[in-house]
Amino acid sequence: MASGLPPHGAVSVERGPDDRDRPSAFSKALGLAARRERSARDLARRLRQGGYARDETELAIGRLQELNFQNDGRFAGVLVRTRIAQGHGPRRIRAELRGHGLDDAAAIAAIDAESPDWEALARSLYRRRFGARPAADTAERSRRAAFLLRRGFDAATVRGLTHADDVDDSSDDFD
Repeated sequence: MASGLPPHGAVSVERGPDDRDRPSAFSKALGLAARRERSARDLARRLRQGGYARDETELAIGRLQELNFQNDGRFAGVLVRTRIAQGHGPRRIRAELRGHGLDDAAAIAAIDAESPDWEALARSLYRRRFGARPAADTAERSRRAAFLLRRGFDAATVRGLTHADDVDDSSDDFD
């Protein structure tokens, strides 16, 4: 026998004639989360854009989190692995995670969990992009450094790579 109460986690919201065919906020959020990992902030934004009320949105996301269908830590891990594979550095990844609503501590923890060798990643990206030939002049060196900085690598790593061009790698012995 139905009690007339909404199911656990559901919100009783008056629906207008245009809302009859619209799925509940939970169903919409579940569909979005099933396609790919999303942060709670992303889901909330998408639901609000879809015309769902703030309280209905919060309850739907809370229910997804209870069921472990949405987890910001898992989302962060997926995003970090993807961005590392794309050749992005730690500063850019951390900024993107903050943009998705994760605090600095969670962003740093997600990046540290992957523990990549940032210098090796930057070196590989640098060689793929510019080859083995050294920069022709300081303008070219600056352009190369700017590329790595935009990708999110720290200044010390970038400086080490761009100035390594100036060092002759030959094995001449000095007497």
